[in-house]
Amino acid sequence: MKRELKHLTLVMSGYNKTDARPSTFILIGIPGLETVHIWISIPFCVVYLLALLGNCSLLFIIKTDSSLHEPMYLFLCMLAVADLVVCTTAVPKLLSLFWFHDGEIRFEACLTQVFLIHSFSTMESGFFLAMAFDRYVAICKPLRHSAILTHAVIGGMGLAIVLRGIALLSPHPFLLYWLPYCRTNIVSHTYCEFMALIKIACAETRICKAYSLIVAFLTGGVDFILIICSYILILHTVFQLPSKEARLKSLGTCGSHVCIILVSYTPAFFSFLTHRFGHHVAPHVHIFIANIYLLVPPMMNPIIYGVKTKRIWDRFLKFFSFPNPLD
Repeated sequence: MKRELKHLTLVMSGYNKTDARPSTFILIGIPGLETVHIWISIPFCVVYLLALLGNCSLLFIIKTDSSLHEPMYLFLCMLAVADLVVCTTAVPKLLSLFWFHDGEIRFEACLTQVFLIHSFSTMESGFFLAMAFDRYVAICKPLRHSAILTHAVIGGMGLAIVLRGIALLSPHPFLLYWLPYCRTNIVSHTYCEFMALIKIACAETRICKAYSLIVAFLTGGVDFILIICSYILILHTVFQLPSKEARLKSLGTCGSHVCIILVSYTPAFFSFLTHRFGHHVAPHVHIFIANIYLLVPPMMNPIIYGVKTKRIWDRFLKFFSFPNPLD
């Protein structure tokens, strides 16, 4: 009861029915699960801390070990930075909501959150594609790998991915800024998400939805298709190798990349499709998966690469002075 009264007070103080642009939005968390928010926050907090520790350790290890300054590891660094931005943009406010019932967020801060989460998620997809290209060159054109993927080319690819994310996702906050919100400023979500805000606008939003759909296809959709194409070419090359050992060794170098693609794209596609087409999916299921998408991949990516890549694992154990159990 106290929580509902607090929400009502925030709504009355930060929103006017006659004002098409409220000064604040009110995030309500996961609808239907308000009574267990505090329990949900515990694993969310643990996962977030593991994501911070894992990605920061990964960045430190690769930066301080010159032998790891190779294309795959440099792209992994870029992915780690994007992961840190995405989860740090959303989780502190989420924990504030769950722990202190502080769901109020300024209008401008909400739009900033939309831009950062969506643009850096798009960059993550681009880095997955860059890593797939690295695996394609390493396996299909091994003698030209160092000549093709020079540091200048790697930097150019990283810059192109960043600029693509900024250019295609910059219109999102402006589209939301121009929409009127004359019915409510209560957002049924744990963070400011583009489609969640679209749903509470009191205007025609077909153009906004269409633009969002096109951007999603031009980024995540096209990236995923190109990743699939690269692995088809990789498999074609691998199965032409003369020995079973050579085939297994080549496929082993792709194992970590395949794992993080599955971990990242599965909840991303589920969240995207249910927001636009899954009208019969319970809201708490969709929002919970949307949070999993922001939290689990940033935690799992450094773990997968750290454990499955012996050079990173050895460097990690050496840094913390642990004996390697594999030796």
